[in-house]
Amino acid sequence: MRIFREESRRGQRFVQRLVRRGERIPLRVERTVRRILQEVKRRGDEALVAYTRRFDCPDFEPSRLRVKEEEISRAYEEISPELLSSLRLAIRNVEEFHRRQLSSSWFHTRPEGVFLGQMVRPVSSAGLYVPGGAGGETPLVSTVVMTAVPARVAGVRRVVVVSPPDRQGRLHPALLVAAAECGVTEIYRVGSAWAIAALAYGTETVPPVSVIAGPGNIYVTVAKKLLYGEVGVDLLAGPSEVLIVADESAPPESLAWDLLAQAEHDPLATAVLLTPSVKTARRVREALSEALSRLPRRKIAEAALRRQGGILITRDLERALEIANEIAPEHLELAVADPFALLPRVEAAGAVFLGTGTPEALGDYLAGPNHVLPTLGAARFASALSVEVFLRRVSLLAYGPKALRQEGEAVMHLAQTEGLFAHAEAVRVRLRGL
Repeated sequence: MRIFREESRRGQRFVQRLVRRGERIPLRVERTVRRILQEVKRRGDEALVAYTRRFDCPDFEPSRLRVKEEEISRAYEEISPELLSSLRLAIRNVEEFHRRQLSSSWFHTRPEGVFLGQMVRPVSSAGLYVPGGAGGETPLVSTVVMTAVPARVAGVRRVVVVSPPDRQGRLHPALLVAAAECGVTEIYRVGSAWAIAALAYGTETVPPVSVIAGPGNIYVTVAKKLLYGEVGVDLLAGPSEVLIVADESAPPESLAWDLLAQAEHDPLATAVLLTPSVKTARRVREALSEALSRLPRRKIAEAALRRQGGILITRDLERALEIANEIAPEHLELAVADPFALLPRVEAAGAVFLGTGTPEALGDYLAGPNHVLPTLGAARFASALSVEVFLRRVSLLAYGPKALRQEGEAVMHLAQTEGLFAHAEAVRVRLRGL
């Protein structure tokens, strides 16, 4: 892993490349996704089956699009009691955290006869995308939990999961069990941009939904971006990212594994360490070499570290935080002796992990906060997936005669200034009737 000094030209280029990492989507990808969306909109199930046969399961049949109840029942027999117990612990923790995000309806009256309020209601349906994970071999059960639990806490009645099947047309039993435990109502074997299109437009088998949530590859992300406005979307989550700010109190081996925990996700993942300590930088690089030799996904991690990885030696911890805020990472670890002293300096991050005893993996699986987070610098303006994504706010207002007399003239003046005659007249005719 490369080591840069902040003040060097190479170090400055490294930082700028990270800051600009989300600037552009390749035009060829956008064209491909637009074509897929139109195909699904026009051909429905026929397009879903054709794409699934081409990219996932060559012998896929239309009758297998929706997972049947008996398949879910069998799935419980195929997973270990330990996994089921771990899943239920994760669900409890995530539910407890997300219940604190719930908004309540509220109402307010003024003495002159004004009633105002905000009514909070869940969307009627949510479609949740769960990536396949190594062709279905490594089911991303944590993504099921992180997307389905907030939807259920919000009160969404129809919760749909879509996920690509493996080469035999199956979904992993652990994924099916996770969905059942989270209260998912429908599961479909379909992935990538065509799954997003099905959720947005609907097909003969897959009814459309109101909101689409969940992470995916660049094709999933572009599909969500292009469909925004026709259907609600959560956020445009890209490849995984971790940025660690560390001092000499942090164990190098722990830092190495935290960097690899993101790098093993994707060759496009970002894994960066910022430290004022040359000794820490060198020790982490040595620990990375040792850890990589034991990593099953070594090739993926090495590609990520080569493309988007690096260690930057900064002037001090304060400067490290300034650079971290410019980069706005998905995951920010403060692996320092006093992380809470640095916390007020954090301005842009999807989630912050405080202290050397808090690995990012805790947040990925079961601590409680959501692991669907803004990436590619979007943490400057976006937040984690939450219950709010699945809620709508409806404004309420009612005016009595006294209130209308008091404020009607002001409304007419404002409407006339904007040249909107009918707005003013709508108030005037009511005032004449009082």
